[in-house]
Amino acid sequence: MIFDKSTQPHQGQPVIEKGERLGKADAAIIIIHGRGATAESILTLADEVNQPDAAWLAPQASQYTWYPYSFLAPIEQNEPGLTSGLQVIAELIEKIEESGIAKEKIVLAGFSQGACLSLEFAARNPTRYGGVVAFSGGVIGPAVEDGRYQGDINGTPIFLGCSDYDHHIPEERVHESADLFVRLGADVVKKIYPGLGHTVNDDEINHFRKIVEKVLTG
Repeated sequence: MIFDKSTQPHQGQPVIEKGERLGKADAAIIIIHGRGATAESILTLADEVNQPDAAWLAPQASQYTWYPYSFLAPIEQNEPGLTSGLQVIAELIEKIEESGIAKEKIVLAGFSQGACLSLEFAARNPTRYGGVVAFSGGVIGPAVEDGRYQGDINGTPIFLGCSDYDHHIPEERVHESADLFVRLGADVVKKIYPGLGHTVNDDEINHFRKIVEKVLTG
């Protein structure tokens, strides 16, 4: 299939898979890398979570970046990358569902840009997912506009973890994002870590692991 890269920069990019293959797995994790990173690099988290019975899918962004500016920039400034990235998630969910895995068994996860993209997708498309895990991220845009997010996420477990001081992610946006998902009906766990910086710690990995374990065994 040929894509118009001027409007669909991320369509047709590779998706790296790990763990159990689709068709045999009972659950799937879509895990999304940050700015300047790769699908292969974010899949190192799959090794740390150590749940190989799930299917892990990591899409690659064109030019290693999902959208060009800060996630706090006006939405239109981050187009078409933002819409294209959200469409990648939608396409992967469709592929996973076609393999026999329901949305209730799909976890969306990411770091930094990938966390922002995962949260934004779930907020714009609220339904019951297996979980959403956001390491250093928040919903996208200059402000959290309630009018853009309508529906019921129906108790989806959502974990947001971030440093109290992060050059890329203001703590206030993490709180605002958590509050939004509470209003949408999510089961939210939010952890702010003093002095963590822009990275992922063991406690966050443990929260991720618990969500994946519950999806696999529930």
